Amino acid sequence: MAGRWTQYGMLALFVQLAVACSDKTPAPPSADQNVVVANEAQSTVPAADQRLVVAFGDSLYAGYNLDQDKGLAPVLEKALTARGVKARVVNAGVSGDTTAAGLARLAFTLDGLPRKPDLMLVGLGGNDMLRGLSPAETRSNLDAILAQLQQRGIPVLLTGMLASPNMGPDYAAAFNPIYPELARQYEAGLYPFMLDGVIGDRALQLPDGIHPNDKGVTVIVGKLAPVVAGALKP
Repeated sequence: MAGRWTQYGMLALFVQLAVACSDKTPAPPSADQNVVVANEAQSTVPAADQRLVVAFGDSLYAGYNLDQDKGLAPVLEKALTARGVKARVVNAGVSGDTTAAGLARLAFTLDGLPRKPDLMLVGLGGNDMLRGLSPAETRSNLDAILAQLQQRGIPVLLTGMLASPNMGPDYAAAFNPIYPELARQYEAGLYPFMLDGVIGDRALQLPDGIHPNDKGVTVIVGKLAPVVAGALKP
């Protein structure tokens, strides 16, 4: 329990820093960003013996302010290779995305892929929480995203977020159950907290105090890669 309260305390710090650094927070995605993501996805053709994994999320997936090879997708791909899993991980993250923005570009992204993914990582909702958007809207948008993926027969690993205590107990009570409940509803995999092990550790964060630096991404991938590898097992 002490660990959980420490984690919540770090989340409170996260929100405070987000407010203090609001001028450094990524702007909402533009149509041009969506086209860039779609073009990258379309140009990514996995080898015949590679699994296709798509990382569909916000700035935590996009590799915000990191070198191209230091973001979640390339680091995760290397980690999977080291585990003997042949996979191509496509970066379909857009900085600033809310769940609504993700839902709006989902079909466009999927239709631009060379083939149906073997696994879709879905990491959205953090921007909803930071902006104080209704948890009911977040749930509805994520529900619609997962429903579309289920209709297309695409397996999902949902990476979750937790509401800061600063948002109040009512907000947390509505927001925090979204990810585990939807994961159960759609029989999706769940990684409960995307920033586990990174939030609150300035040595693992960019100067904005929000996003992981390259060391932080390595920490996240170290925890996430075994879950992804397990989800890719036949």
